[in-house]
Order: sequence, then structure tokens, then C-alpha cells
Amino acid sequence: MDTGNQFLGTERVSKLMKQYAIPCIISLLVGALYNIVDQIFIANASYLGSYGNAANTVIFPLTVVALAIAVMIGDGCCAFVSMALGRNELEKAKRSVGNAVVLSVATSLVLMAVYFIFANSIIAMFGGTVNEETFHHSQEYFFYITLGIPFYMFGQSMNPIIRADGNPKFAMFSTLSGAVINIILDPIFIFCFKWGMMGAAVATVIGQVLTSLLAVWYLMNMKVIKPASGDYVLHKSICGRMLTLGITSFLSQISLVAAMAAINNMLRKYGTLDAVFGQEQYAQIPMAVVGIVMKFFQIVISIVVGMAAGCIPIVGYNMGAQKKLRVRELFTRLLLTEALVGALALILAEGCPRQLIDIFGAANESSYYTDFAIKAFRTYLCMMILACVNKACFIFLQAVGKALSSTLLSMFREVVFGVGFALLLPVFFGLDGVLYSMPVSDILTFLISAIIIAKTYRELNEKGV
Repeated sequence: MDTGNQFLGTERVSKLMKQYAIPCIISLLVGALYNIVDQIFIANASYLGSYGNAANTVIFPLTVVALAIAVMIGDGCCAFVSMALGRNELEKAKRSVGNAVVLSVATSLVLMAVYFIFANSIIAMFGGTVNEETFHHSQEYFFYITLGIPFYMFGQSMNPIIRADGNPKFAMFSTLSGAVINIILDPIFIFCFKWGMMGAAVATVIGQVLTSLLAVWYLMNMKVIKPASGDYVLHKSICGRMLTLGITSFLSQISLVAAMAAINNMLRKYGTLDAVFGQEQYAQIPMAVVGIVMKFFQIVISIVVGMAAGCIPIVGYNMGAQKKLRVRELFTRLLLTEALVGALALILAEGCPRQLIDIFGAANESSYYTDFAIKAFRTYLCMMILACVNKACFIFLQAVGKALSSTLLSMFREVVFGVGFALLLPVFFGLDGVLYSMPVSDILTFLISAIIIAKTYRELNEKGV
């Protein structure tokens, strides 16, 4: 046993959870800030308003596609490096990092080219044709965001690799630096220079460039893994193994894109049948509002996922050491804490929806916007507690070695339920059906999760020491 990690099996579980979860939560929150900050400033610019908000909602899933590819490469490389170092195979670790760098650059350039070539079709696919003004803003925002894709993907893929080299603080610093620059530049470009959607996108890209430059600097000054020039030659076996290890991270992100595409298109389709939102000047409101609700949900889920993902090393060590009672204790604490986060989020969504939408510029909008936003917050997020517990369950299953169960459960939630109900319920309930799709999906997922949770507790009791 690695004596350097013995404290994972002896230290108080509550203390370990704080020590490991907080940096992970901060990193995920910072990563989520880019798009959220853009949307806040866009929404509060009277000359953009709900049209700009809707455009931001349209383009957001397309940045998630880039993120999905980046985390597949980065997380896969991180896992490969950790295992290689554990076996004292430093040369393989170096080649893995070199290959990850090349894959990241190559795939980002391909994705950027695809986005530029099929820009209008892609925007339409994600609901950008809801009206002419929203389509125009989407085109403008998409063009500049696409220019930044290589920098965004490189920074995101290198982040877990930097952590694997033993420097999580620098990984967090590089991401935080980019987000801070974005926060500073957004109001300057949007309000002072009046650059509109271009200003929001350019501020984001400049932040991404900074993060990627810091990653390049670290790559040239790595502590443990220092790739040589020959390590950047692609090896089929290494690339295949890395991508296999990172496929769960890819699926968790890309399934969200499928759900968001379904939701955006249903909002566009059934919005045209609504007495109010069928009017040209109000057509963008449902998409803008649901985008805001999703951003609030994204903040909550960043905390939830960060908390659970931060516990993975603790779970893994204690499972390996056959200390199942400690794993059970951690699982109990994790589920209770995640439920508490969900309860607090639920109180905000149900009790303060007007204050939440005011952050996103509701003062500049019609009463139809405010009324629909309040309804959306209270309906779409009414099962937040179950949503948080479900996410914790997915990640915990992965940590105890049940990757297949974790992936299948996640795919059921996001694709089978998330996409399925987003397409089905509006047929019967119109626009309200889109809002019902999330709570219904979370209830059904929780029923499955509860069975798996009970089974996991039984296994930990049977094998507990």
C-alpha cells in the first residue's frame, strides 16, 4: 500500500470530503462562469435583451460539444498517466501527454472547420431560427466563439493533465484567470464599446486564450512528466486507451447536448402555437427564459458534481483497502449533503424566482417574460433534490468501479428520459410540457437510483470491515 496516501484510510471522512471536494467545486464553478457571465451582461444590455439571451442559449450546447471532446482527451490522459506512474512507466506517461496535446489541437481545428462550414445549419438545428433577430445574434456570437474553439479545447483538455502532474492549484489558477478576464472585459465590450454579441464572445475568447497560454507554459515546465519531441508522435494504442478511459466523461457531456437540442426545438415549435409567444416580437422569450433556468441549474450541478467527483480518490482508496464501512459512511454523507444542496436550490427557485430573473435583465422585458420565467423556475426545477441525489449516485457508482451502471444510468436520465419526455410531453401539454420534462425525468431516474443505492448499501454491509 502507498504509505503516502494512508491518511485517506484513517483521516475523518468529513475532513477528507472538505479537503478534496472544495477545489473540485471551485474549478467546475469557474468553468461554468464563462457562459453564465456572458448571459448576465447580455441580458442587462437593453439593446440585446431577450434576443441576445435566446442566442446565448442556442450557442451554449455547441460549446458543450467542444468541452465533451476536450474532457474525453484530458480525463482519459489523466487516468492513463495516473496508472502509468503507478506502474513506474514514466515513458508511457510522457507519450500519453504528448499524444493528448496533438489530439486536442487536431480535433479542435477539425471542429472549428465544421462549425464554420455548417454554421447556419447548426444554428438552425439548435433552435436559432425562432425569429430573425435571434438568428442574427446567434450568427454573430457563434462566429467569434468558434474562433476561440482551439484555445478553449486546449485549456480544458490540459487542465486534468496538470492535475495528474500533481499541481491542482495551478490547474485551478489557469481556469480562474481566464474567467476573471472574461468578467472584467464583458461589461467594457458590451456597455462601453457597444460591441453587442461580438463583445461578449471576444471577452470569452480572450479569457480562453489566457488559460491556454498558461497551460502551454506549464506543459513546458512540468514537474514529473516532461514530454520530449518524440512523445508528440501519435501512437494508435495509447490514443485508443486514452479515449476509452475518457469516454464516460464524453458521454456525460454529449448527452446533455442531445437533451438541450430537443428542448430548444420544442420551445421553438410549440412557442409558435402559443397565443402570446406565437407573436414575432415575443417568440424568443421561452428559449431565453429556459436558458436562464438552465444556467441556474448548471451552477447548482457544478457544486453537486464537484462534491461527488472530489470524493472519488477517497472512495477508490478505501475500496482498494477493503474499508467498506468508511465507503458507506462517505456515501451516506455525500447523499445527505447533495440533498441539502438541492433543498437550498429548491428554496431559491420556488421562493425567489423574480429576484433570480432580475439578475438576467428582466427589468428590460415585458410582463410576459417575467410571468413565464417565474413559472419556468418553479416548474422546471421542482425536483431539484432528486436531481442532485441522482448526480451523486452516478459519480459514486463510477468511483466504486461500476462504470457501466453509472454510464447507463446517466444515459437513461439525459437521453432516454431527458430527450424522450422533452419530445413527448409537449404533444399533450404544449409549452408547459417542456417544463414538465425535467421533473418527470428526475422522478423516474430516482426510482432506478434508489434501487441501486439500496443494493450498494447491502454490498457495503456484506463486505464491510
